This record gives sequence, structure tokens and C-alpha cells, in this order.
Amino acid sequence: MHRTVLTTSMQEQTMIHPLLLKRADMFKSELKQIGDKMSSSAAFSISESKKLTRITQIVELYDQFVKQSDNISGLKEILSEPDLDETLKEEAELELNMTHEQLVHTSKMLKAKLLPPVLHADRPCLMELRPGAGGHEANIFTNDLLEMYIRFCQINHWPFEILSKSEHISGKGIVEATLMINEQGSYDRMRHEAGVHRVQRIPETENKGRVHTSAAAVIVLPKIEVDKSDPEYKKFKNDELRIDVMRASGSGGQHVNTTESAVRITHLPTGISVHIQDERSQLRNKEKALQILRARLADLEMRHRMAKEREQRNEQVSSVDRSDKIRTYNFPQSRVTDHRCNFTLYDLEGCLSGERLGEVIDNVAGKETNDRIAELISTVEASALH
Repeated sequence: MHRTVLTTSMQEQTMIHPLLLKRADMFKSELKQIGDKMSSSAAFSISESKKLTRITQIVELYDQFVKQSDNISGLKEILSEPDLDETLKEEAELELNMTHEQLVHTSKMLKAKLLPPVLHADRPCLMELRPGAGGHEANIFTNDLLEMYIRFCQINHWPFEILSKSEHISGKGIVEATLMINEQGSYDRMRHEAGVHRVQRIPETENKGRVHTSAAAVIVLPKIEVDKSDPEYKKFKNDELRIDVMRASGSGGQHVNTTESAVRITHLPTGISVHIQDERSQLRNKEKALQILRARLADLEMRHRMAKEREQRNEQVSSVDRSDKIRTYNFPQSRVTDHRCNFTLYDLEGCLSGERLGEVIDNVAGKETNDRIAELISTVEASALH
């Protein structure tokens, strides 16, 4: 006979701090005010429309959370009846278990949404991949990561485009690649992939069967649209950019241009340089280079803002440091371990195929959410004492 036991750990997962619930009530009131403004046919700006979308999502999740919590209370009340029919008892227990699983999922999503939004969270993203230490094996592993992200996009039905990709001279592995994911909000999800990824496996060329360690760096940037109506559109001054054109080069004579189609754009104030030669059209290469440059500048601005906030609070803020090894892919043990949240998945193939990468990202995101909640509560409590 089926019996459902809600453990203390399971119950803790559904608990939301009163401070966050208070924020949810505030958003509910704010949504009503926005509704009143809409009914008066007042014009809405782009930023107001984005805010409306975010608040609507929060209120819908909050209503769902309240409904599921009430359902659980009602089911527990039914199960407490002494003379309850055995069949009804089983049905109530099954429903309680199912509703609780739903509540755990809703709670996680609601907690994340109730926190102040991450800068550029609603944007598409660019992912830059480069081999690190480990010789040729690092080039091969970098390509493995690129294929993992492509499959992850395909599984999630996210539109994507490879902006640039330089293959290793051997034909195996890559020297660099830039993947553009044209899904709104993909930056908020994929930013958790930023950092150094480490692989431990026996290379195909290794005769002695020794495990080799190599690494690849992943950089995740918000995609800044080139629509001039966007409030965050970056308009460059004439003396800010240096644009150099040259002939494209490629291995084995493939895709080598006799015309000057390759483009290198340097942002003089910061020294950031972007080189693109994938397209035969100089104009198209220039567009791609500007797109990547805008993303890198947005990333730089965000990091400067975070550094300023750290200085103002005089404490360390959790952030991604690209010098840290964030994750290890161990082939002999078929193990993937993310060191930021101490989560281990014994299905390396499932992760690299993109099928189970979401589980790893979910655990990293959950750890970040809990850290941010603790920080927010600590800040509010400290302010109350003063």
C-alpha cells in the first residue's frame, strides 16, 4: 500500500521567507496599478512592457504557490480524519505527493523571480569558447562543449547560429568558436556556464592509457540588439572605433578570399578587439563583429557595476570568476561535478548530449538563488538594526 511521507527536507524546499512573500504581495498590488493604467489607454514604453511581463510572471507563480499550498493543507486535513475510507486515503496520499512535487518546483521558480533581476537576464546571449591548458586535447574538448550547447539548444527548441568557428589545423577540435543563442532569456540560464571547464580522460593518442587533464574557457555575454530604439543601444562615436579590413585566411585553402572581407574592430577606450572572417561579405563580417563587441562591452559594464556594489557593501558578492574551474567532466568515472554547488551527476554521456545539462544548470542556479536570498535577508535585517 502506498504511503507518502513528507520529510523535513522536502517541506523546507517549499518554504519561502516572509520577506519574499511580502515582496510578492507588493508585486500583486503593483500589477493592479499597471492594469488600471492600461485600461486608461495610457502609452507604454519598452521598459514598462518588460516590467509588466516580469510582474505578471511573478504574480502567476505566486497565485500558483498559494493554490498548491492550500491544496496540501486540505489534503492533510482529509488524511487526519480517523474513519477515512482506505481507498480515499490512498487517493488523497497520491494527490498529496503529486501536489507537493509541483509545489517544490513552483517554490524554486518563485524564489528566483522574487529576487531583484540579474542585469540583462531577459536577453539572448553569445557564448565564446576557447581551449585552455592541455594541448591538442583541449581543442577537442572545446569542440565537445560547443556540440553540447548546440544539442541543448535543439532540445529546448532555441534558435541559434554559429557566428564564428576556427578549426584546429589537424581537423580535430577547434581554436575558438562563438555561438549566438537567439532565445529571449537564454542569457539568464546560460550565464551559469561561464568559467573554466575541466576534462579528465584518456586521449585517443595515449598508448599508455593515462588519464589526461585539459581545460576550456566558456564566456557568456548578453546579446545587445542593434535596434536603435532599444534604450540600451550603444552608439559609438567616430573616434571610438578602429576598423581594419584584410584578406581572410583559412586552412588548406578553403574559404580563402582574394578580396579584403575579414574585419577587425577595436574599441579604443577599452582596447577590446573583435576579428571576424567567416562571411565572404565584408559588411556581414562587420555586422557580426559589432554584435560581439556590443556584448563584450555590456559584460564589461556589468562587471564594473558589480565591483562598485561590492565596494559599497564592503563584502564579497558571489560572481563567476573565469579563472576558477567551475566543473569537471571525468570520463573514466562517467562523472560530471559542478564545484560551485557540489552537485555530481553520474551520466557524463547524458550531460554532453545536452539531455541532462539542464539538471546541472538547475542546481547551480538553485545555489545562487539561495545565496542571494540569504544575502538579501541579511542586508534587510542589518538595516533594521540601524
